[in-house]
Amino acid sequence: MMSSLFSEAGRRRLEHVTRGKLLCAFDFDGTLAPIVSIPHEAALPDEIHAQLIALHGLTPLAIITGRAVADIRERLGFTPDYIVGNHGLEGVPGQEDLARQHESICDAWREQLLSAFLDRKYAGMQLEDKRYSLAVHYRHARDVERAAQDLARLLHSIVPHPRIIEGKYVFNLLTEDASNKGSALDRLIAVSGARHAIYVGDDVTDEDVFRLKRPDILAVRVEHSKDSAADFYLPHADDIVRLLDLLITNLRQHDARNWMLGESIDTTA
Repeated sequence: MMSSLFSEAGRRRLEHVTRGKLLCAFDFDGTLAPIVSIPHEAALPDEIHAQLIALHGLTPLAIITGRAVADIRERLGFTPDYIVGNHGLEGVPGQEDLARQHESICDAWREQLLSAFLDRKYAGMQLEDKRYSLAVHYRHARDVERAAQDLARLLHSIVPHPRIIEGKYVFNLLTEDASNKGSALDRLIAVSGARHAIYVGDDVTDEDVFRLKRPDILAVRVEHSKDSAADFYLPHADDIVRLLDLLITNLRQHDARNWMLGESIDTTA
């Protein structure tokens, strides 16, 4: 059962993970940036942008998103240590060949979907091509419930059969053997040598991280959900600002404390 990250238990856990080398990883849409009705209009708020730059100066930082790497890079305004796109398929160190293997499959899906979308019942659908995965948005359909049903039937009929992940008015299409956000974070922890990690996300695809249940990962969901596997939650989407402030404050305090003791921060523990 999830607890608020701002509860006593949550604050203790946050204090614990900010000791030693910490990898901070975040989803983008709905976590760092507000959800918008038109995906390409998503933007990082100025306050959060400034906080991320400050946090990046203190500890390794990763963005793990469903967007393509090229798309998300231009929205950040700074360069974190790791940018992982396509729900964990693109940008993971050492897995470049795997990503290329799935590009041709996405090409085949795109052709089948564009042909089907000539039918007027799919009016209002938006196909987002992310090269290694696809997303079909139906937020602007006249009847979103009917659109979801029609799309579900269509997506189950295309070949080869995709792994379908539902989101907020969107169906994400990935190859069956594709990496996910959980496997991506596993890899980033190993590559970075982090002792702990914190991951914050808000959607179905973030559950691949939450279900890891690794004791060294503090899993935080934006807003409560009884079906989530996350350890803790942020009560409101705006609380990401409060969390970033806490991370920055804790990391600076530990750095100052070690400096006063004449010790370097332990990056191997």
